Amino acid sequence: MTRIELPSYLEQSDEVKERFDEIKQREVILEVKDLYKYFTTAKGEITALKNINFKVHRREFVCVIGASGCGKSTLIRILSGLESASTGQMLLDGEPVSGPGPDRGMVFQGYTLFPWLTVKKNVMFGLRSQGMSEANAEGEALQWIDLVGLEKFSESYPDQLSGGMKQRVAIARALANKPRILLMDEPYGALDAQTRSRMQSYLLQIWHNIDITVLFITHDLDEAIYLADRILVLKAHPGEVQEVIEVPVPRPRDPEQFMSPEFLATRKRIDELIHPPSDEDEDDKLNMIRLTRVGDEVEP
Repeated sequence: MTRIELPSYLEQSDEVKERFDEIKQREVILEVKDLYKYFTTAKGEITALKNINFKVHRREFVCVIGASGCGKSTLIRILSGLESASTGQMLLDGEPVSGPGPDRGMVFQGYTLFPWLTVKKNVMFGLRSQGMSEANAEGEALQWIDLVGLEKFSESYPDQLSGGMKQRVAIARALANKPRILLMDEPYGALDAQTRSRMQSYLLQIWHNIDITVLFITHDLDEAIYLADRILVLKAHPGEVQEVIEVPVPRPRDPEQFMSPEFLATRKRIDELIHPPSDEDEDDKLNMIRLTRVGDEVEP
């Protein structure tokens, strides 16, 4: 693993360096050590994840990115306890963990709300499952619903909400349990571009206002740079951390920074890592047979 190497005129500003120095002084919330994941198939054993090692500090926002099939979702399912690692260790606040738990909140790409429950009841669900009284759970739920800006929809049902609103409810439900870390598996992948942009802004506002650490899976380069303090770039087949990038774009972030030199240089570096040039690119070209003649010529 190496840190990003930028041209001298794009090195981290003093402000950004100070931020990363401060982050490194915080306690480690999540540590992954020598994690491997194997799957047995009809063709033999496949290594999905190989030698994964990283740390996430308190209040840090870390994105994981990589080519399709690199094991991003497998990794976050292991971290959430929905799958088990073949070998290796995962530590939360220094303690080994296995299986799901309220100390890790999870938000999926699909809409996982209970359709028969209102927004308020969905957010209350985890609290009630932990034994909190109805009155206290309702009070807690309303606070989180207000935080995500849906106080007017607390009595609405999921089928009455837009996709972005459903994901805000899912975030509120995950945060209501007061987890140590929020795990997000491409939560905005199914949203249109405009809604996705708004949701990214909402998430940064929420993260800024509460004591939460975020590990966010995405395949979108711009999204990763816009949101993250650090980006873990995974190799494909098997998934392995090939570089950890400290994002040199200053906070607070703004969509106008998408065209800044720091943003563009970081994007270029990630793209080079995920899509290195190779002879295999020729395999992507289709074997085309022309079936008709037309009156004009277009570029093939």
